[in-house]
Amino acid sequence: MRSHRHLDQIGPLSLARFRSPPAPLARIAILVPAIWLGAALASSIPQQADDPLASRSKGARNAPVTVYEMADFQCPACRTFTVNVMPALDKQFVQTGKVRWVFINLPLISIHPNAMAAAEVAMCASRQKRFWETHDVLYFRQAEWAKLTEPRATLMALAQRAGVDRKKLVACLDSGTVRTEVEQEARRAVRSGANATPSFYIEGGLVQGAPSTPEPLVRILDSIYTTRTRANQ
Repeated sequence: MRSHRHLDQIGPLSLARFRSPPAPLARIAILVPAIWLGAALASSIPQQADDPLASRSKGARNAPVTVYEMADFQCPACRTFTVNVMPALDKQFVQTGKVRWVFINLPLISIHPNAMAAAEVAMCASRQKRFWETHDVLYFRQAEWAKLTEPRATLMALAQRAGVDRKKLVACLDSGTVRTEVEQEARRAVRSGANATPSFYIEGGLVQGAPSTPEPLVRILDSIYTTRTRANQ
């Protein structure tokens, strides 16, 4: 059963009902924005007519639960989440068909000046169906480009290691199209209430900030998955 709650149907998500004993929830906050976002995001990205976010999604398209991760490639907390938390979530929820995971660009360029350049490279990689490979290498090797004055060459070299064709990548970057797409996406994300990275929309609720271990999000996803599948039985 495909989830029908998207970014335009955001509501409250209470952490209290997901806590077993107290866990390190660190910077997690639950917010309830009231701005329409989901359909606007989808319509702004000309990838595939039937599923415009497909190139930045993983997991079963008809999974009962959809998570939208809103992130910044230069964000240290996003890297920590990708390296330390996401592998467990991917194994337990994405690979098992329980969750569809979608990446949304939210580069915080006022504090991360190279985030936009990285987002552009990742978006161009997505047009070659190499988004997740590029996503991973940009995060795992963030230290190699995050503090550079001119990061483009290093970012391109990393994307090539992820299997991206250089000639097509250069043409895509030079066109400027992806920058416009990233900027539009980020503006809509901010208007929806997301002002920290990483943030996660999970079936109507907004979680801002990420735990340092998988357990808090495991409990949230387990509870929502159980509720949704039980309701559709």
